[in-house]
Amino acid sequence: MAGIHTLRPLVAAGLVLVTLSGCSTVKGWFAGKDAEAKKAAEPAELVDFDPSVRPSKIWSANLGDGERKIGARQGPAVLDGRVFAAAAEDRLTALDLQTGKQVWQFRGEKDDALRLSGGPGAGDGLVVVGSLAGDVIALDAGTGSERWRAKVTSEVIAAPLVAQGTVYVRSNDGRITAFDASTGERRWFSEHELPALTVRGNAPLAWAPGVLFSGNDDGTLSALALQDGRQLWQQTIGTPDGRTELERMADVDSAPLIDGTQLFVSSFKNRTVAIDGPTGRPMWQSEHGGIGGMGVASSGLAVSSPAGTVYLLDKSNGAALWSQPALARRSLTGPAVQGDYAVVGDFDGYVHWLRLSDGAMAARERVGGKTIKAQPVVVDGILLVQNVEGGLTAFRLD
Repeated sequence: MAGIHTLRPLVAAGLVLVTLSGCSTVKGWFAGKDAEAKKAAEPAELVDFDPSVRPSKIWSANLGDGERKIGARQGPAVLDGRVFAAAAEDRLTALDLQTGKQVWQFRGEKDDALRLSGGPGAGDGLVVVGSLAGDVIALDAGTGSERWRAKVTSEVIAAPLVAQGTVYVRSNDGRITAFDASTGERRWFSEHELPALTVRGNAPLAWAPGVLFSGNDDGTLSALALQDGRQLWQQTIGTPDGRTELERMADVDSAPLIDGTQLFVSSFKNRTVAIDGPTGRPMWQSEHGGIGGMGVASSGLAVSSPAGTVYLLDKSNGAALWSQPALARRSLTGPAVQGDYAVVGDFDGYVHWLRLSDGAMAARERVGGKTIKAQPVVVDGILLVQNVEGGLTAFRLD
């Protein structure tokens, strides 16, 4: 014990000497580490390259105040040559796909302060959108006149699905509600328990004959009967493992993608799974995936990871055909496929075209300098990009 007590003052004295004589050196160590950590967390800087394709902006439109920080990933829907896009300030606009010319615009009454949150869904002659207060508004796709209005139990931050005479709405409390498309009368609802912590956003619903597919916040995919909502099967996509609620987040927040009888589903847990749609049987699994949607092409399946790497996966086995890490930490959208290119948007308003053949950067354009959260949409060769400030831009490849 005597030795220990004798040692402590000597150690303390040594520490004082180090502090006095090498203070700037020690401080430099920590400053260096802090600087390295900060740099490692910063978005990747964009590097100049020679474009191999020339996107041309054919039109742009201001939809009104966008979603900003709602986290809903508002994007447009297209039906019969018209683009339908919502802005959070209670406005829904119909535009001509080819010209961007406004066809009609819906706005709530002065005392009707709608906060339109999810993007619209379109089908069967209807355009349907939800609000932060749980309102569901169905409009005539041709005229913009209101057909009916209903209410769900929580905010709606995913685009409703309109299919086979029914409107399916997923609310943020894990409930799916089915409404008659003609009258707005509720037909059925289905509930799914939520984990304690989830990624902000909900996966849009998808459907095949007789089946409704729902990506869930607990990392599962559910197949429900279109007619009555009963569960047909459920499959785990991302396993919610880890010691903390943050580590366990495994949300399936990208729309299930249907390609023939095959179903592709991606999770925040960096996992993409191919499933046989009729049976729910997994066909392959890849440790590359994310949220925000996927793009499908004949050459493969394009996904962007939460870390900002874009991958092209082989549709037959899930193997990565290539990866492009140049956009790391730029908060990428899910990819869309336009011609021979995968297209993603980022937090700084840039749109990036990557060659499907090898993942090389092919083109870059900026749309207003505001964050793009929604997956771009491609219809009839036209790419539609919506940012969080309500700007909508259309591109065509020359």
